[in-house]
Amino acid sequence: MAKRWLPSSESRRVPPVSETNREAAGMRTATSNEAFRRVFFLLLLAAVLAYAGAGMWLMMRETSLIFRAGRPLGTARPAPPFEHVDLPRADGAKQFAWAMRPREETAAAWVLYLHGNDATVASRMNILHYDMLRALGVNVLAPEYRGYGGLDGVPSEQGLYTDARAAYDYVRERLGVPPDRIAIYGWSLGGAVAVDLASEVPHAALILEGAPASLANIGQQMYPMFPIRLIMRNPFEAVLKIGRVTAPILILHASEDEIVPITEGRLLFASATAPKTFVEVRGGHVDAARVDSATFVRSIARLLESVQLVPSQVTGS
Repeated sequence: MAKRWLPSSESRRVPPVSETNREAAGMRTATSNEAFRRVFFLLLLAAVLAYAGAGMWLMMRETSLIFRAGRPLGTARPAPPFEHVDLPRADGAKQFAWAMRPREETAAAWVLYLHGNDATVASRMNILHYDMLRALGVNVLAPEYRGYGGLDGVPSEQGLYTDARAAYDYVRERLGVPPDRIAIYGWSLGGAVAVDLASEVPHAALILEGAPASLANIGQQMYPMFPIRLIMRNPFEAVLKIGRVTAPILILHASEDEIVPITEGRLLFASATAPKTFVEVRGGHVDAARVDSATFVRSIARLLESVQLVPSQVTGS
């Protein structure tokens, strides 16, 4: 029987890969890796540029995001007696305020009312506040801020502080009102302005409604991806100043406040060292004084009575 031919072990070997093939495979791998690195770098660069661009947008838009200025004064006016007064300024800037007195009596005490960032002195909710305060038997002076209500200028944190101080000086120097006959009231962002003023000047009482403890804190919660504290020029850190206020403090804050969370009001309350009262009210950020007006009137009247700005008969006590 003839033997079958079987290939030898040598003939069964796989032909060795040539050096040229190895180099070609290596080049393909290197090219693939380089392409991946290039795509990754481009994606990373795009992400960095997008992040930086968004941060720059926030920085450039900060003034318009915080201060809703530029709108006209509007046509609404408080009930008489009402007077539009010009506030004298050492820097020559034009500023006005509304001076409002109770209808039937001559009150000696004044409330300096500082409105929020998305309103003017002529906003209807501000006028509601004026009427509420005058019904308690006090005079009200409501100054307008730069850039608001037709006034020239661009609003800023320091600018609002200066505007509030000009109004306080008017009450003290032009009207001759002693500090123990002046209460300071701040609503919304005006609350942070009120805390700054109250930490610097003598006064009888401080009332805060829907006030932020720190605008930087709120901004950080709204934009958690950005270092808001590092880039914000107007942080309004009232929480760092309220400890310097020595007069009695009333803090009113709505549990349903969707703009300035009630935790901000509680933080202010915890940081205050003066005699203090915290009152949780119903309603939202804008309409709490209307929705829960009875609680507002009762709480404010008690504070004003306690510092003898109004007689105790107001609340029937």
